[in-house]
Amino acid sequence: MEELANILNKKRMRRGAIDFDFEEAKITLNPLGKPIEIKPYPREIANRIIEEFMLACNETIAEYMYWTNLPFVYRVHENPDEEKLTKFREFIYNLGYTMKWSQDIQPRALQEVLEKVKGKKEEAVVSTLLLRSMMKARYSPESLGHFGLAARYYCHFTSPIRRYPDLQIHRIIKEQINGKIDGGRAKKLIGIVDYASKQSSETERVAQEAEREVDDLKKAEYMQDRIGEEFDGIVSSVTSFGMFVELPSTIEGLVHITALEDDYYVYDENHLALIGERTKNIYRLGDEVKVKCSKVDIANREIYFDLIKEEEEEKEEEALKEFQERLPQVKKEVKEALARVEEIEEEKESELE
Repeated sequence: MEELANILNKKRMRRGAIDFDFEEAKITLNPLGKPIEIKPYPREIANRIIEEFMLACNETIAEYMYWTNLPFVYRVHENPDEEKLTKFREFIYNLGYTMKWSQDIQPRALQEVLEKVKGKKEEAVVSTLLLRSMMKARYSPESLGHFGLAARYYCHFTSPIRRYPDLQIHRIIKEQINGKIDGGRAKKLIGIVDYASKQSSETERVAQEAEREVDDLKKAEYMQDRIGEEFDGIVSSVTSFGMFVELPSTIEGLVHITALEDDYYVYDENHLALIGERTKNIYRLGDEVKVKCSKVDIANREIYFDLIKEEEEEKEEEALKEFQERLPQVKKEVKEALARVEEIEEEKESELE
């Protein structure tokens, strides 16, 4: 099965499917519901085998039902937003990468970018920005294709016990197999699949938001017992009010701009960076930093970090600060010394005359 899964994966990659490799959080709770461990969810070969088989099944069913011309619920993912994709192209260009560009952008061009950055420092940054440039997948009575999977036909068929769209199309397929769909029934199904598509897309968004909120709550509860502890992390997002830092455990916290006390930082939207006005110090996506958990707001599910400077950095900053404080006095002394030199030269000239 592993060999077959690898064949299916290579086939999918050849046609240009986009392969995001984001880590999901595995949150372990004790009997009282308190989080005791948070770490990335391991993605074993068994997971990949099931995933490839499910994708192949979903595509096969979607294509078969498309050619029956019967009403159906498809899973669609439309082309990326052009404006967002343009910003993404400009950002990776500033990192030294290029991408094939055309009005009808193909997923293969974006997958090639991910392959270029794979294993490099900026991989997480580029992957995150590309994902943000994408449209959200949704359910539709029309077969519009799936951009991210580079699939012309796609649906959700494999999980009827936990997803309503899957259950709905199982019912349609069963009726079609048993020859129970005549003209009248087909007409009625048009309204059913239209409602199922809209309702499922809306409730999916609600469910995803609820899942995020629960994850954020448990992560905040976990970090409440770790205030004052130090962690290594990566800048995962930069905004006008600060930067978010993600830890290896998938926990994310905010370093508020007011916590950056060494300088006044300006937000550079085009480069997604914070730039110090005086020191020209730069914090950008993908930077490795060391942070300390300074505060946790359970009610709002928020975690706050403070940056920890390395000893060498602190010495350099202190030296720079001392130099800048002394600079006006040094300038004054140099000016006085030059004036004294001029006086001495004038005195010598007068004696020669």
